[in-house]
Amino acid sequence: MKSYLLIGGNWDGLNVPVAHDRDFIQLTKGTADKATYFRETLSVASASVVVYRHDSLTPEQALKRIVAHYKAWSANRPGGRQ
Repeated sequence: MKSYLLIGGNWDGLNVPVAHDRDFIQLTKGTADKATYFRETLSVASASVVVYRHDSLTPEQALKRIVAHYKAWSANRPGGRQ
């Protein structure tokens, strides 16, 4: 199984191993906490990456979260943008 990035929900930012043919996954934490994540493919030209988006987010909101994360990562890494 390959690990995929989760976007949104209680597992935001975690990599979770998932079978390659799953269109959605449901994760549970305890007895009452359950979340559904849907498979999405983000692509630019010939490059693509598969992520799992929390059901409370639209694809556009998930993309905005990814962009915001990488902007913050770039600015805060040693030697990053000042």
